[in-house]
Amino acid sequence: MKTIGLIGGMSFESTLEYYKLINCEYQKRLGGNSSAKIILYSMNFQEIKELQFLGEWEKLGEILSNAAINLERGGADFALICTNLMHKVAPSVEKSVSIPLLHIVDATAQKIKEQNIDKVGLLGTVFTMEHNFYRERLEKYDIDVVIPDDNERPEVSRIIYDELCRGLFLDDSREKYNEVINKMMKNGAEGVILGCTEIPLLLEDTVIPAFNTTKIHAMAAVEKSLSLSIL
Repeated sequence: MKTIGLIGGMSFESTLEYYKLINCEYQKRLGGNSSAKIILYSMNFQEIKELQFLGEWEKLGEILSNAAINLERGGADFALICTNLMHKVAPSVEKSVSIPLLHIVDATAQKIKEQNIDKVGLLGTVFTMEHNFYRERLEKYDIDVVIPDDNERPEVSRIIYDELCRGLFLDDSREKYNEVINKMMKNGAEGVILGCTEIPLLLEDTVIPAFNTTKIHAMAAVEKSLSLSIL
């Protein structure tokens, strides 16, 4: 059993899900009172959010790299960044440590390909939807990406920061997200990536296959920890 290192707190709502999903899966697979060996380094999300909106990505890379270094020193065998957006600085994190970083896009792309889907919609923060780091990594798997329209992206992102990260899950926001998904489906999306780890807490059912990045990433961590995967 390998020790899992989690870089969390972005937000704590989704980090709670990671912890719960990983440990529930351990108990399911190993039985009894089994649970995972986990080291958690939790961020102050307010600080992270402010730096995101200032465009201080280099600084953010340093902060997450320091977290990864501390996880490695603490005995983690590999690390996860428990958020989609902060994989924008994944290259910096990977360079800072000798332990592997389990990348959320790689794990998600594999699940998409398993369903023979080649074109997906992407929901997430405005940075995840508009910056290239996420789409370019998916394209390496020959997966095309559709994002919401210009007038929809700000609202999709606002709901994440102002509601989901604060534990607010509103029916109006759920309806808005489903409207956006329907439009992306008309633009050719065969599935939709819930590309912010809080979104699955809001959306339970969608009209097309939904890829819950939180669960996918957490299950990949379980498999790697139990040496069932070469991810």
